[in-house]
Amino acid sequence: MATDTNVKGPASYFPSIEKTYGKPVTHWLKILDSVKDKKHMEQVFFLKSEHKIGHGHANALVAYHRAQPET
Repeated sequence: MATDTNVKGPASYFPSIEKTYGKPVTHWLKILDSVKDKKHMEQVFFLKSEHKIGHGHANALVAYHRAQPET
């Protein structure tokens, strides 16, 4: 049985995010936990304005975070 090892969707940005900003993705996901009550674009703006993350990377992190089941 063949498996698709290519990462798709928002997670495909993770290696670039970690390289560009020097922090693991888990760091950014924990930060997003603090604003989980905000709307998608409000969270994107938060990452862009407060943490200087580019729009594409911020959007990918938010999309991934919002798709995760709540714990």
